[in-house]
Amino acid sequence: MKKLLFTLLASAVFYAAQAQDIIIKRNGDELEVKVLEIDLREVKYKRFDNLEGPVISIAKADVFMIKYENGTKVTMNETRPAVQEPVYAQRTGYPQENLKLGGPRLGFTVLSQSYRDHIKDEFDSDVSAIMTQFGWQFETRVFTLENGTSGLFEFVPLVGGLEQGKFLPSLSALVGIRSAKGLEFGLGPNVSLGGAGLVLAVGTNFQSQGVNFPVNFAVAPSKDGARFSLLFGFNSRKY
Repeated sequence: MKKLLFTLLASAVFYAAQAQDIIIKRNGDELEVKVLEIDLREVKYKRFDNLEGPVISIAKADVFMIKYENGTKVTMNETRPAVQEPVYAQRTGYPQENLKLGGPRLGFTVLSQSYRDHIKDEFDSDVSAIMTQFGWQFETRVFTLENGTSGLFEFVPLVGGLEQGKFLPSLSALVGIRSAKGLEFGLGPNVSLGGAGLVLAVGTNFQSQGVNFPVNFAVAPSKDGARFSLLFGFNSRKY
């Protein structure tokens, strides 16, 4: 019985030791941790004996080697294994590398009465107060800060009114900000049959099985009336 208990205890200790990352510093110290992220200057981790505790940073120049729990060993003159994604990427679905995102957009737009009157006067065509929208969003991330906040440029062409037998195009170009949690805000010019104006958009992003599902609400005021749009879609990635 004692021999069996000793064997079980030794096995538990062995597997526990294998379930952690090891940071080996250049001075020879070894730290038992869970590595979270490696950037150009720092290695960020949590102590293995306090995984609910704070995130700790250590200068990358002070680290000689990292031994990951899967047995992979990486020295600091090597790149990190591709399987080790930053925490930011795991949380939002947007990895840290430069990328372009594009995907379809569909939804609906509510037209103000003055906007509808303008369309009728200019094009001799009645338009319902609510119309569908179909289009595509082209997005380029300009920069990403260390806290995960990103600067964006977006170009969104849409076609509305198809369910009414109409062809009402619009083009929007937005400069925006997206937080590490996926909340975003954008502002830019908009051109439509109702004339030119500004568009203001806010939104968020949901993720399921590695696919991003953005939801955006936009307001496009102009001298000829306002439009209020709610758009849905998904993103495909191009690296």
